[in-house]
Amino acid sequence: MSELTDPATDPPGTLRIGRADRPPAAVLAVSGDVDTCTAPRMTAAVAEVLTEAPPVLVLDLTAVEFLASPGLTALLTIRRGMPAGTELRIVASGRATLRPIQLTGLEPGLPLYRTLEQALAAP
Repeated sequence: MSELTDPATDPPGTLRIGRADRPPAAVLAVSGDVDTCTAPRMTAAVAEVLTEAPPVLVLDLTAVEFLASPGLTALLTIRRGMPAGTELRIVASGRATLRPIQLTGLEPGLPLYRTLEQALAAP
């Protein structure tokens, strides 16, 4: 997995993003906190991957420990900004990610999967 952030210099509680493609999908694995300070970095990492026009982009949030409202806004921004020809799939199953999505009523508007394997296997 290539690191888009550096865990050696990022203190605990920050955002870490790694890329581990599983062709034909580009996979971004996000961990840490997605909040006011870090949500723009997640959006920027997605934008960088989208320059390659992958057919599928999987945003794996299973290791996210805290998803604040700016992170939810970032997910909506990413969803709305997906280019034609690229499908977004979001992996969110833990209490830290799925619960805020459900509580805010965003679940129907986001392409959610419980596991990375389910996201990769989706038709």
